[in-house]
Amino acid sequence: MQIIPAIDIIDGKCVRLTEGNYAEKTIYHNNPLDVALQFQDAGLQRLHLVDLDGAKAGTVKNWKVLESIATHTQLKIDFGGGIKTLQDVQIVFNSGAILATVGSIAVKEEATFVGWLQQFGADKFLLGADVKNEKIAIAGWLETTDIWIYDFIEKYVQHGVQQIFCTDVSKDGRLQGPAIDLYKKIIEQFPNLHFIASGGVANQHDLTALQAIGCGGAIVGKAIYEKRITLSELQMLNTL
Repeated sequence: MQIIPAIDIIDGKCVRLTEGNYAEKTIYHNNPLDVALQFQDAGLQRLHLVDLDGAKAGTVKNWKVLESIATHTQLKIDFGGGIKTLQDVQIVFNSGAILATVGSIAVKEEATFVGWLQQFGADKFLLGADVKNEKIAIAGWLETTDIWIYDFIEKYVQHGVQQIFCTDVSKDGRLQGPAIDLYKKIIEQFPNLHFIASGGVANQHDLTALQAIGCGGAIVGKAIYEKRITLSELQMLNTL
């Protein structure tokens, strides 16, 4: 299982939200590049970079942060938040992202997203499925739909999507453990999917539990910044 540290960006700074609530924001570092370099020094190879300003505005905002990290590290970056147009996709790839992370557009404008999959290749996208009570949430978790997570995944697996991460919004930022039962059901239903868990990871035990149910990766954010998990522990788990 690959450990994927997360950096969430607001106003160019490294922050974390609780349950996707922009009013519950904690600033952890003024320079995201410094944080990314720490991850690289610890032997981690991937980075989950989220433009929260972009998610709220509906267009990519913090691409300069992406460009800086991509230029000064060897981390393989997936970047998301506000990708709504072809121009947004091109900015993300031109700024150094290996994968474009897409969520809301795949819910609201299926034809547009499928067109991107055909133009760039399905292997260039990481599909984000944010959920509340097993239903899809969009727009930086500000809006909940009536679409079941399983139907959503099935549709895009049929279109060739290979990597999906799922965040249970009720768990995110709470440090109360990941949504093991939900993830187990998804993995059982889609055994060939490269499934990445996200949200709620509080300690090393949580990561071990995610690995045990077959997760291909785990995104870790607040637990790192709150020093619940050390970088040396992440390095060790990443090599298991």
